[in-house]
Amino acid sequence: MVTGNHTTTPGFILLGYSNLTTLQGLLFVVFLVIYMVILIGNGVIVLVTVMDSALHTPMYFFLRNLSFVESCYTSVTLPKMVANCLAGDGSISFAGCAAQMYFLLLLGGTECFLLTAMAYDRYVAICNPLHYTLIVNREVCATMVAGSWLVNIPVHLGQTYLVFSLPFCGSHEIKHFFCDIPPLLELSCVDTYRNKIAVFIAVLLFIITPFFFIVISYIKIASMILKMPSGEGRHKAFSTCSSHLTVVTLFYGSGIIVYLSPKSRDSVDTDKLLSLFYTIVTPMFNPFIYSLRNKEVKAALRKLVGKK
Repeated sequence: MVTGNHTTTPGFILLGYSNLTTLQGLLFVVFLVIYMVILIGNGVIVLVTVMDSALHTPMYFFLRNLSFVESCYTSVTLPKMVANCLAGDGSISFAGCAAQMYFLLLLGGTECFLLTAMAYDRYVAICNPLHYTLIVNREVCATMVAGSWLVNIPVHLGQTYLVFSLPFCGSHEIKHFFCDIPPLLELSCVDTYRNKIAVFIAVLLFIITPFFFIVISYIKIASMILKMPSGEGRHKAFSTCSSHLTVVTLFYGSGIIVYLSPKSRDSVDTDKLLSLFYTIVTPMFNPFIYSLRNKEVKAALRKLVGKK
């Protein structure tokens, strides 16, 4: 019976902010500009870290991969949001919704692991500088990036299957900008306890655990920085971590609240707003956070512009 119900599902309607009918034109322009800023900003980070040999270090290798992931991450949601605002139609097919949710989870989980790898890189650089090049070598960096992708692929395939094997026999209106697990579970007409347990386990493994390792890394980093004799040394060490800490706070803070907070009617709009942080705001500000506060990236940008 479940199979019969869900296979006849024609698709879903992404409501987003469709109730703001007079602002759809403005939202179209805002989302389009934000998408272009994200693609250009992260594209520039990828370009300068590839072309400038001075940036061929583990820290910038991870940053390059993070920028690539975030460009893909926003490309899963923003183009559809822009199209919906322009056409005034939030419809999305069953398969399209499943694909969107899968890639959203995959890229989000990969970003969590990349942020953890970046924290580990800073930990080794500050707490064990003499052995940094031996510990965080090219092979280790490549393994951590590849692992960030490979670990997420099968897990989120399973998550997507669990959600889309449910029968959606009620409303097909998703109170969100994109297809995500919490709003989709609300549409099912059967008990979703098993899915909620699966979400909790996934959040524990792919959000909380990496975040825990990041926190531990920074506790040790802070302890080492405080032991440094010179104020200049402390400032330099902290400045190499401040950009990463800012991104971690924006990305993890909003993500943890959305997936772990109790759901209610009043939380729908809050969840939509918080979702904008980890899907749009963080990817948009990342290039500025890492470039404006980083002398090496600014020097590479000036060199790149000078060549042209």
